[in-house]
Amino acid sequence: MTYETSETSAVPEAGGPAVPARHRVRWNKVPEVTLYFWIVKVLCTTVGETAADLLNEKAGLGLTGVSVLMSALLAVVLVVQFRTKAYRAGVYWLAVALISVVGTLISDNLTDNMGVPLETSTTVFAILLAIVFMVWYRRERTLSIHSIDTTSRESFYWLAVLFTFALGTAAGDLLSERMDLGYWLSTVLFAAAIAAVAVAHFALGLDAVWSFWIAYILTRPLGASIGDYLSQPTGDGGLGLGTVITSALFLAVILSLVVYLGVTRKDVADPESAARGAA
Repeated sequence: MTYETSETSAVPEAGGPAVPARHRVRWNKVPEVTLYFWIVKVLCTTVGETAADLLNEKAGLGLTGVSVLMSALLAVVLVVQFRTKAYRAGVYWLAVALISVVGTLISDNLTDNMGVPLETSTTVFAILLAIVFMVWYRRERTLSIHSIDTTSRESFYWLAVLFTFALGTAAGDLLSERMDLGYWLSTVLFAAAIAAVAVAHFALGLDAVWSFWIAYILTRPLGASIGDYLSQPTGDGGLGLGTVITSALFLAVILSLVVYLGVTRKDVADPESAARGAA
Protein backbone atom coordinates (compact mmCIF):
# COMPACT_ATOMS: atom_id res chain seq x y z
CA MET A 1 0.00 0.00 0.00
CA THR A 2 0.98 3.60 -0.46
CA TYR A 3 -0.17 6.51 1.61
CA GLU A 4 -1.59 9.75 0.36
CA THR A 5 -0.98 13.15 1.86
CA SER A 6 -3.88 15.55 1.87
CA GLU A 7 -3.71 18.21 -0.79
CA THR A 8 -5.53 20.71 1.42
CA SER A 9 -3.62 20.26 4.64
CA ALA A 10 -0.32 18.88 5.76
CA VAL A 11 0.06 16.91 8.96
CA PRO A 12 3.62 17.00 10.35
CA GLU A 13 5.23 13.78 11.47
CA ALA A 14 6.23 13.51 15.11
CA GLY A 15 8.87 16.07 15.97
CA GLY A 16 8.74 17.69 12.54
CA PRO A 17 7.29 20.91 11.17
CA ALA A 18 4.19 21.09 9.06
CA VAL A 19 4.92 21.14 5.35
CA PRO A 20 2.62 23.22 3.15
CA ALA A 21 0.47 20.90 1.05
CA ARG A 22 1.51 22.57 -2.19
CA HIS A 23 5.11 21.48 -1.54
CA ARG A 24 4.26 17.84 -0.82
CA VAL A 25 4.02 14.92 -3.23
CA ARG A 26 1.29 12.37 -2.66
CA TRP A 27 3.25 9.23 -1.76
CA ASN A 28 6.43 8.15 -0.05
CA LYS A 29 9.16 7.68 -2.66
CA VAL A 30 11.30 4.97 -1.04
CA PRO A 31 10.60 1.34 -0.11
CA GLU A 32 9.70 -0.10 3.25
CA VAL A 33 12.74 -1.32 5.20
CA THR A 34 12.37 -5.09 5.06
CA LEU A 35 14.73 -8.02 4.66
CA TYR A 36 14.31 -7.59 0.90
CA PHE A 37 15.54 -4.00 1.20
CA TRP A 38 18.79 -5.01 2.88
CA ILE A 39 19.41 -7.95 0.53
CA VAL A 40 18.99 -5.82 -2.60
CA LYS A 41 20.99 -2.97 -1.04
CA VAL A 42 23.98 -5.24 -0.33
CA LEU A 43 23.73 -6.77 -3.80
CA CYS A 44 23.68 -3.29 -5.36
CA THR A 45 26.76 -2.27 -3.39
CA THR A 46 28.55 -5.41 -4.55
CA VAL A 47 27.66 -4.65 -8.16
CA GLY A 48 28.75 -1.05 -7.64
CA GLU A 49 32.21 -2.26 -6.73
CA THR A 50 32.62 -4.95 -9.39
CA ALA A 51 30.88 -3.03 -12.19
CA ALA A 52 33.07 0.02 -11.59
CA ASP A 53 36.17 -2.16 -11.84
CA LEU A 54 34.77 -3.94 -14.91
CA LEU A 55 33.97 -0.74 -16.77
CA ASN A 56 37.30 0.78 -15.88
CA GLU A 57 39.16 -2.30 -17.16
CA LYS A 58 37.06 -3.23 -20.22
CA ALA A 59 35.39 -0.08 -21.55
CA GLY A 60 38.61 1.57 -22.66
CA LEU A 61 37.36 4.98 -21.54
CA GLY A 62 39.65 5.34 -18.57
CA LEU A 63 38.53 6.07 -15.06
CA THR A 64 37.51 9.64 -15.90
CA GLY A 65 35.57 8.66 -19.02
CA VAL A 66 33.68 5.91 -17.22
CA SER A 67 32.90 8.34 -14.39
CA VAL A 68 31.41 10.87 -16.81
CA LEU A 69 29.35 8.19 -18.60
CA MET A 70 27.94 6.65 -15.43
CA SER A 71 27.23 10.07 -13.90
CA ALA A 72 25.24 11.01 -17.00
CA LEU A 73 23.24 7.77 -16.80
CA LEU A 74 22.61 8.35 -13.11
CA ALA A 75 21.39 11.90 -13.80
CA VAL A 76 18.87 10.57 -16.33
CA VAL A 77 17.56 7.90 -13.97
CA LEU A 78 17.30 10.37 -11.08
CA VAL A 79 15.24 12.70 -13.27
CA VAL A 80 12.86 9.79 -13.88
CA GLN A 81 12.87 8.92 -10.17
CA PHE A 82 12.02 12.49 -9.15
CA ARG A 83 9.21 12.64 -11.70
CA THR A 84 7.52 9.48 -10.47
CA LYS A 85 4.56 10.03 -8.17
CA ALA A 86 5.30 7.08 -5.89
CA TYR A 87 7.90 4.44 -5.16
CA ARG A 88 8.56 2.23 -8.19
CA ALA A 89 10.89 -0.69 -7.50
CA GLY A 90 12.54 -0.77 -10.93
CA VAL A 91 13.35 2.94 -11.09
CA TYR A 92 14.37 3.21 -7.45
CA TRP A 93 16.77 0.27 -7.44
CA LEU A 94 18.25 1.20 -10.80
CA ALA A 95 19.08 4.58 -9.25
CA VAL A 96 20.64 2.85 -6.24
CA ALA A 97 22.73 0.55 -8.45
CA LEU A 98 23.98 3.47 -10.56
CA ILE A 99 24.67 5.68 -7.56
CA SER A 100 26.65 2.79 -6.09
CA VAL A 101 28.83 2.73 -9.21
CA VAL A 102 29.22 6.52 -9.26
CA GLY A 103 30.06 6.66 -5.55
CA THR A 104 32.74 4.03 -6.10
CA LEU A 105 34.14 5.93 -9.07
CA ILE A 106 34.28 9.19 -7.11
CA SER A 107 36.38 7.54 -4.44
CA ASP A 108 38.55 5.75 -7.01
CA ASN A 109 39.17 8.96 -8.93
CA LEU A 110 40.34 10.73 -5.80
CA THR A 111 42.66 7.86 -4.92
CA ASP A 112 43.98 6.76 -8.31
CA ASN A 113 43.89 9.94 -10.41
CA MET A 114 44.43 12.63 -7.80
CA GLY A 115 46.54 10.74 -5.30
CA VAL A 116 44.34 11.61 -2.32
CA PRO A 117 45.13 9.26 0.59
CA LEU A 118 42.30 6.95 1.63
CA GLU A 119 42.54 8.31 5.15
CA THR A 120 41.83 11.79 3.81
CA SER A 121 39.00 10.82 1.47
CA THR A 122 37.33 8.75 4.18
CA THR A 123 37.45 11.69 6.57
CA VAL A 124 36.22 14.18 3.97
CA PHE A 125 33.29 11.98 2.91
CA ALA A 126 32.34 11.44 6.55
CA ILE A 127 32.31 15.21 7.13
CA LEU A 128 30.29 15.86 3.96
CA LEU A 129 27.74 13.22 4.93
CA ALA A 130 27.45 14.72 8.41
CA ILE A 131 26.85 18.15 6.86
CA VAL A 132 24.10 16.74 4.62
CA PHE A 133 22.42 15.16 7.64
CA MET A 134 22.68 18.35 9.67
CA VAL A 135 21.26 20.57 6.93
CA TRP A 136 18.57 17.98 6.14
CA TYR A 137 17.47 17.78 9.78
CA ARG A 138 17.68 21.52 10.32
CA ARG A 139 15.41 22.11 7.35
CA GLU A 140 13.00 19.17 7.66
CA ARG A 141 13.27 18.18 11.35
CA THR A 142 13.48 14.52 10.39
CA LEU A 143 15.83 12.07 8.66
CA SER A 144 13.23 9.34 8.45
CA ILE A 145 12.96 7.54 5.13
CA HIS A 146 9.23 7.12 5.78
CA SER A 147 8.79 10.81 5.06
CA ILE A 148 10.51 11.15 1.69
CA ASP A 149 7.40 12.84 0.34
CA THR A 150 8.64 16.23 -0.84
CA THR A 151 11.13 17.20 -3.51
CA SER A 152 13.38 18.74 -0.86
CA ARG A 153 13.46 15.60 1.26
CA GLU A 154 14.04 13.41 -1.76
CA SER A 155 16.97 15.63 -2.81
CA PHE A 156 18.55 15.31 0.64
CA TYR A 157 17.91 11.58 0.60
CA TRP A 158 19.73 10.91 -2.67
CA LEU A 159 22.59 13.24 -1.76
CA ALA A 160 23.02 11.35 1.51
CA VAL A 161 22.90 8.03 -0.34
CA LEU A 162 25.63 9.20 -2.73
CA PHE A 163 27.94 10.17 0.13
CA THR A 164 27.26 6.89 1.98
CA PHE A 165 28.49 5.02 -1.08
CA ALA A 166 31.55 7.20 -1.51
CA LEU A 167 32.34 6.99 2.21
CA GLY A 168 31.79 3.25 2.29
CA THR A 169 34.07 2.74 -0.69
CA ALA A 170 36.89 4.76 0.81
CA ALA A 171 36.50 3.20 4.27
CA GLY A 172 36.30 -0.30 2.84
CA ASP A 173 39.42 0.18 0.72
CA LEU A 174 41.20 1.69 3.69
CA LEU A 175 40.57 -1.37 5.86
CA SER A 176 40.90 -4.15 3.29
CA GLU A 177 43.86 -2.80 1.31
CA ARG A 178 45.71 -0.01 3.09
CA MET A 179 45.49 -1.69 6.49
CA ASP A 180 45.98 -5.09 4.84
CA LEU A 181 43.07 -6.84 6.55
CA GLY A 182 42.12 -8.64 3.37
CA TYR A 183 38.71 -8.97 1.74
CA TRP A 184 37.44 -11.94 3.76
CA LEU A 185 38.33 -10.46 7.14
CA SER A 186 36.90 -7.08 6.10
CA THR A 187 33.64 -8.80 5.16
CA VAL A 188 33.42 -10.43 8.60
CA LEU A 189 34.31 -7.15 10.32
CA PHE A 190 31.63 -5.08 8.56
CA ALA A 191 29.02 -7.84 8.99
CA ALA A 192 29.78 -7.90 12.71
CA ALA A 193 29.45 -4.11 12.86
CA ILE A 194 26.00 -4.29 11.22
CA ALA A 195 24.98 -7.04 13.65
CA ALA A 196 26.09 -4.81 16.52
CA VAL A 197 23.90 -1.98 15.21
CA ALA A 198 20.94 -4.38 15.01
CA VAL A 199 21.51 -5.48 18.61
CA ALA A 200 21.84 -1.87 19.73
CA HIS A 201 18.53 -1.03 18.05
CA PHE A 202 16.40 -4.02 19.02
CA ALA A 203 17.87 -4.76 22.44
CA LEU A 204 19.21 -1.42 23.65
CA GLY A 205 16.79 1.00 22.06
CA LEU A 206 19.09 2.83 19.64
CA ASP A 207 17.02 5.32 17.65
CA ALA A 208 15.48 3.71 14.56
CA VAL A 209 16.49 6.50 12.18
CA TRP A 210 20.13 6.52 13.25
CA SER A 211 20.21 2.71 13.32
CA PHE A 212 19.04 2.71 9.73
CA TRP A 213 21.59 5.22 8.46
CA ILE A 214 24.53 3.64 10.32
CA ALA A 215 23.62 0.23 8.91
CA TYR A 216 23.11 1.80 5.47
CA ILE A 217 26.63 3.23 5.53
CA LEU A 218 28.14 -0.07 6.70
CA THR A 219 26.44 -2.12 3.99
CA ARG A 220 28.52 -0.29 1.39
CA PRO A 221 31.95 -1.57 2.51
CA LEU A 222 30.34 -4.94 3.31
CA GLY A 223 29.09 -5.29 -0.26
CA ALA A 224 32.36 -3.98 -1.68
CA SER A 225 34.37 -6.46 0.37
CA ILE A 226 32.15 -9.31 -0.81
CA GLY A 227 32.53 -8.19 -4.42
CA ASP A 228 36.29 -7.87 -4.16
CA TYR A 229 36.59 -11.22 -2.41
CA LEU A 230 34.67 -12.96 -5.20
CA SER A 231 36.20 -11.13 -8.16
CA GLN A 232 39.84 -10.48 -7.30
CA PRO A 233 42.60 -12.96 -8.23
CA THR A 234 43.49 -15.64 -5.72
CA GLY A 235 46.96 -14.15 -5.43
CA ASP A 236 45.39 -10.97 -4.09
CA GLY A 237 43.23 -12.76 -1.56
CA GLY A 238 40.10 -13.25 -3.69
CA LEU A 239 38.36 -16.26 -5.25
CA GLY A 240 39.29 -15.28 -8.80
CA LEU A 241 35.79 -15.29 -10.33
CA GLY A 242 36.51 -12.03 -12.15
CA THR A 243 34.44 -8.88 -12.44
CA VAL A 244 32.38 -10.14 -15.41
CA ILE A 245 31.05 -13.28 -13.72
CA THR A 246 30.59 -11.59 -10.35
CA SER A 247 28.75 -8.59 -11.82
CA ALA A 248 26.53 -10.76 -14.04
CA LEU A 249 25.66 -13.08 -11.16
CA PHE A 250 24.65 -10.31 -8.79
CA LEU A 251 22.82 -8.35 -11.47
CA ALA A 252 20.73 -11.42 -12.26
CA VAL A 253 19.78 -11.83 -8.60
CA ILE A 254 18.99 -8.11 -8.27
CA LEU A 255 16.80 -8.19 -11.39
CA SER A 256 14.90 -11.22 -10.12
CA LEU A 257 14.25 -9.65 -6.72
CA VAL A 258 13.25 -6.26 -8.16
CA VAL A 259 10.80 -7.90 -10.57
CA TYR A 260 9.37 -9.89 -7.67
CA LEU A 261 9.02 -6.78 -5.53
CA GLY A 262 7.49 -4.84 -8.40
CA VAL A 263 4.82 -7.51 -8.85
CA THR A 264 4.09 -8.34 -5.20
CA ARG A 265 4.68 -4.83 -3.78
CA LYS A 266 5.90 -6.38 -0.55
CA ASP A 267 8.22 -3.44 0.08
CA VAL A 268 5.67 -0.66 -0.32
CA ALA A 269 5.22 1.28 2.93
CA ASP A 270 1.83 1.07 4.62
CA PRO A 271 0.13 4.23 5.87
CA GLU A 272 0.66 3.49 9.56
CA SER A 273 4.43 3.10 9.32
CA ALA A 274 4.61 6.18 7.12
CA ALA A 275 2.70 8.17 9.70
CA ARG A 276 4.95 7.02 12.49
CA GLY A 277 8.00 8.22 10.54
CA ALA A 278 10.11 5.32 11.75
CA ALA A 279 13.03 4.15 9.66
